[in-house]
Amino acid sequence: MTPTAKLAITLLVFAVTARLILIDQPYIDRWSWRQSDVATIARNFEENGFHFTCPQINWAGDAPGYVGTEFPILPFLAAICYKFAGVHEWIGRSQAVIFFAASLPFFFLLVREISGDTAAIWATFFYSFAPLNVFAGRSFMPDVPSLSLALIGLYFFLRWIDSEKSTSLFAAAIVISLALLIKLPNAIIAAPFLFLVWQKWRWNFLRRPSLWLFAAITILPSTAWYWHAHQIAEKFYPHHFFGAGGIQIENLSWYWRIVRLTGISSLTPVLSILATLGLFVAPGGEYRRVFHWWLAAMILFVIVVGYGNRHQWYQLPLVPIAAAFAGAACAFVGSKIPSRVAIVTFSILLASSFSVLACLYVQPLYRSSSAELRNAGLELRKLTAPDALIIAADNGDPTIFYYAERRGWHFLEKDGIYQGDPSDNRQLIVDFEELRGRGATHLVFTTNTFWWLEYYSEFARHLVENATLLRATPQFKIYSLTATTR
Repeated sequence: MTPTAKLAITLLVFAVTARLILIDQPYIDRWSWRQSDVATIARNFEENGFHFTCPQINWAGDAPGYVGTEFPILPFLAAICYKFAGVHEWIGRSQAVIFFAASLPFFFLLVREISGDTAAIWATFFYSFAPLNVFAGRSFMPDVPSLSLALIGLYFFLRWIDSEKSTSLFAAAIVISLALLIKLPNAIIAAPFLFLVWQKWRWNFLRRPSLWLFAAITILPSTAWYWHAHQIAEKFYPHHFFGAGGIQIENLSWYWRIVRLTGISSLTPVLSILATLGLFVAPGGEYRRVFHWWLAAMILFVIVVGYGNRHQWYQLPLVPIAAAFAGAACAFVGSKIPSRVAIVTFSILLASSFSVLACLYVQPLYRSSSAELRNAGLELRKLTAPDALIIAADNGDPTIFYYAERRGWHFLEKDGIYQGDPSDNRQLIVDFEELRGRGATHLVFTTNTFWWLEYYSEFARHLVENATLLRATPQFKIYSLTATTR
């Protein structure tokens, strides 16, 4: 085994270890709401039958709660594991770790093929420990699994471009198909694919049956699934399709916030500066523009899906892109340093500064942002019957419903995940009465919405007349509602 391969394996071990830290953490971290939705779907598979084509959430009141989602292979696999090991957070989180670990050797080989050994080692280091990738790589979400499959598919496709062996083409087609099923926005991986075929065949690529077969294998399954998911969202309350509404161009300040967040806390300033340098000093070669094309597609995606990119994880594909450019920059700088001692010193200083910054920027993502929601949910599970219907003033975060193991509604119910604060007392009272009429039995507020009870005084008086306070803590207040008379 070469020293380069040994170093790559060492990086893999440390990278996986970093993602195992707090692997059993409850879903109360920065991205709690997205993980709680995925975890709810997994639990409903396990409890209500493994109906793969009908993923369910718990914030649809007494309705079944079928929603349109990505291909739910991850919650489905978690549900199978629940049957044997019980329901644990580490089961869902471990899936991202496994997919990340699978992608790392292929990313190393991909960068080595394009930029050489030195660039590949540095790129693997940056890819492994970029704050955004570390945190996403242990979150129960589809983003890292999909990106990992996209990277593996890109490597196999490059192998096919070189050798034209059908096994490489079919391997690329299958993993890319699964990547798109798990997370459709990773369709931007098409940009480097188009570059590769254009680089080799120019317009003649249109005459190659193998490429049409590749396109059919990668595109048709996703087309069928997302059509089905759209039909589910259209047919069933709450008529929710995950990711809908994200395509929206925003103002310049919106994009500047994304640039700052990505360049500083998602990648670290060290990685961002090196990646910028790597844009211009990437080594020559037939495939040197692969990551340039991917970057161009990613920039276009951020602009067009401006509203969707309010979520930090949507910028995750920038991690391997930036890592590849940064690796090229490190190789370039190293080639200009004549002294071996100076190279070693430079490498130690660079790796240390990046590692320190990565630790500093990833830590806030682990901090609790939804502990009061989880605690309220656990208390509701103790206080209420299994068929209770909960109204949750939770700012659209379903963590309460997941840990309560109860169904109910966000409050406000209509577009509660998007609408924000109530406009006035009347809106609150009307929404409250409508849900009470639909069978709601309990209402819960948490620290984030306590102020509603003070600011909306008419609603507070209405609540006193129609509910009884069951439990009050500094984190939450739980009310039992009187039934409506019809």
